[in-house]
Order: sequence, then C-alpha cells, then structure tokens
Amino acid sequence: MPQNPSDRRPAPRDSPGTNAYEPLLSAEVRAALSTGLPVVALESTIIAHGLPRPRNLSVARELEGLVRSAGAVPATVAVLDGRARIGLDGDQLERVAGDPAVRKLGHRDLAPALAAGADGATTVSATAFLAARAGIGVFATGGLGGVHREWAENQDESADLRLLARTGITVVCAGVKSILDVPATLQRLETLGVPVVGYGTGHFPGFYLSSSGEPVDWTVHSPEEVVEVIRAREALGGPVGALIVANPVAERDQLDPVLHDRVLAQALDACRERGISGQGVTPFLLDQLTRHTEGASLEANLAAVRGNVTLAARIAVAAADAR
Repeated sequence: MPQNPSDRRPAPRDSPGTNAYEPLLSAEVRAALSTGLPVVALESTIIAHGLPRPRNLSVARELEGLVRSAGAVPATVAVLDGRARIGLDGDQLERVAGDPAVRKLGHRDLAPALAAGADGATTVSATAFLAARAGIGVFATGGLGGVHREWAENQDESADLRLLARTGITVVCAGVKSILDVPATLQRLETLGVPVVGYGTGHFPGFYLSSSGEPVDWTVHSPEEVVEVIRAREALGGPVGALIVANPVAERDQLDPVLHDRVLAQALDACRERGISGQGVTPFLLDQLTRHTEGASLEANLAAVRGNVTLAARIAVAAADAR
C-alpha cells in the first residue's frame, strides 16, 4: 500500500542547517546567471498534471527547445527529493513527467515539501517565487490563476495573484483561464498594483481565446518595449511586484469561441447540479472542456504556451542585450 506523503520521513541531508533547503541551480543555469546570459523560468505543473502521458514529456522537451532556439537558457523548476531545483537535466525531466506520485506545489507548499523530502511540480506561484529568488527575471507559463466565479459566495481566489504582487519577475502568459471570473481578476490585479500590458493587443487574452473581451490599459509591440517597461519600473523603485505581459494565442490557433462558450456554460451547469465546489471546480471544468471539445481546448492551450515561451525568451534576450 502506497505510503501517505504526510507520513514520509525527510530525505537525508548532507549537512544540517538552512543550507540543506537552499534551491539548487543546475550548472547551466548557474553559469548563465553568473555571466549575464538570458534565462527563462518554466513551471513543471503543466508537465506533471496538465498534459497526458507520454505527450507531457515531449512537450516539456519542446518548450525547453523553443527557449534555446530563441537564444536563452531554459530553467524548468521542480522539487525533487525535498530540494527545489532550478534547471532540470534529462533524467529529472523524465521523472517529473513519468511519476504519477509527483505532487502539485504552490508557494505555500514549498516548506512542507522540502521538510518532507517530497517530489513536486511547481505551479505559477511556486515557480515565480523560486525563479525570482534565484535572480531569474522572466517566467513563461500558460495562463494565470485568478478570481473564481461566484467569489462572493466562496471567497475562492488563486494564490498566484498575491504572490505576484510581491515578487519582482516578468510573467508572460495568455491571460487567465477562461473558466475564471476575468473582469474580477483584472480588478484584483489593479487593487494589488500589478501592471498588465497587452502584447500586440488592446484586449486581455482569454487563455483558449485570443480575447476575453476585457480591455487592457497599455499595449506593447516588441520585446524591446517590454524591456523599457521593466527598466522604468526598476528606476522608479517602490513596491516589488510582477509585470504581466498578456500574450494572446493566435486567432488561427484559438478554440472556436462559440464552441468554447457553449461547452463552458454546460460545464458550469453540471458543476452546480453535482454540487462541486472549492478546489474541485477548476479540474472539473478543465476536464469538461477537454472532453467536450474533443481535445481542441488542449491544443489551444499548447499553442498559447508555445507562443508565451518563445516571447519570454525574446524578452530575456532583449533584456540581456540592454544590460
């Protein structure tokens, strides 16, 4: 019978003290950071929990390849054997992709996971935290978490938002998942003081869709313009927080908007009828979208992630050139 993760003993440490819990940088990432080469952080939750096996491993390798082809160094983040690792080798990437026992870790889970000697894939909040702590300035993901529908009743809000409000990193994403309350999420980001710029668009992306219909206040058109925003924020000083670069999936790759709206409405009805609430809502809705769009939502998701990873690498290169 598999052991309960909470019953696991901490993995043996080489030496006592806080250094046993310091994040481990791969030799490649460490060398890149020390010499000023561009680095892009990548989350590992999409590998362990967001894609079917064995496709998840091929996608993980593809995303790292896209970063390299744009001239930057990929730094996929995960926790293995109770150590936060920034930059994975081939065996470690296979381990995250192939082990169904790998847990999902937000930033609040990091300390317990390290103490327990656990294995875990990092979400947006955990990846952003660890990457920024290592000195990585750019992070690419698919879509952010946000304010959930019917927030007034359940107070359900992703930990991503508060973490990004106090973490100085540039996040390239395709907006927030369209199953969330997009207007409320944008309002929350405004309240938290997190700037949002649309990349080549005047509207906030809808993750699977090129546009959520919600406007953004600022638009940039090149990696160099993003870097100027970063430099201006650094010069101004003030509270540390993320810059969100909202990069829409290409219209040719988006999920058919009519199909999206119909399936999402049906999924929300089913969710209410079955009494699904809390943390069960998001995986249920995402599963319904995948099933009832015959996988089209997954392909739109992957198209968005590829675009975000490529853009993030271009921004990292432009930032390195500017330095």
